[in-house]
Amino acid sequence: MISVDRLLAAGACALSATVAAAPSMAATEPSTAAVKAAAAKYRDVRVAVAEGYQTDGMCTDARMLGFNASEGGMGLHYVRKDLIGIQPRAQGRRVAGTKIHTDFLRPSMLVYEPQRHGGLKLVAVENLVFQSAWKAAGHAKPPTFHGRPYVLLKDNPATKVDEAHGFEPHYELHVWAFRHNPSGMFKEFNPAVTCRFNKPAAKHK
Repeated sequence: MISVDRLLAAGACALSATVAAAPSMAATEPSTAAVKAAAAKYRDVRVAVAEGYQTDGMCTDARMLGFNASEGGMGLHYVRKDLIGIQPRAQGRRVAGTKIHTDFLRPSMLVYEPQRHGGLKLVAVENLVFQSAWKAAGHAKPPTFHGRPYVLLKDNPATKVDEAHGFEPHYELHVWAFRHNPSGMFKEFNPAVTCRFNKPAAKHK
């Protein structure tokens, strides 16, 4: 006769094997350390430009999007338009895109902080997915990264600010891999980032 203890032990082993064999979403996503390593070459903004990243020269902070200024800044965004299917912007229309891109090892956006004496410092990477494209692909919930849902940004016509900074409704998520964010690794804004020294006319090219 098999003892109760042996049955319990066998059950525990079977459960452990099942858990080990079960696919893990987090296990298929790169770690933040891997994201940082992959993007390290973009500390030199010239490398980003050579690979097709472009900027409109606008540095974004919390105040611009209708949030409390104490939440800090995002920074100056360099975008790979091809990765998210951004089309030429018609006059009076918002920026829209047709592709879905969520690979943080090759982010669709790089975020820089303008420096006091010129130059840019890489502070974060970001992925952006337009809500229309995401829904068209059959998704009902926002994309996630390591269990963290992307943030939905859309303009509220009733306010004076543009909460979506000129874009159609979209999901976005920052990974503050290059600048510690006291508010959290995936927060929208970083109190340690400022747009104070941005020079939009130069467009940093």
